[in-house]
Amino acid sequence: MLVLTRKPGERILIGDDIVITVLDARRDGVRLGIEAPKGVKIQRDEVLRAVTEANVAAAEADPDAEARIKALLGLTADDA
Repeated sequence: MLVLTRKPGERILIGDDIVITVLDARRDGVRLGIEAPKGVKIQRDEVLRAVTEANVAAAEADPDAEARIKALLGLTADDA
């Protein structure tokens, strides 16, 4: 990992077409501006992790789901 110290207004260049500009630096955080081609994905790590965890949880089988759906539809165990 490369660690840099930058002041507001200073930039970091990544390759030929990605520019990161320090917009503001405060005690509680740093505001960054990122210029990149449209095809480059820029995502916040914590948001990506939360979405991945939610997808995994949604994909897990609920053992009672079938029984609850049948009950909501008014079906008995012999129906369907």
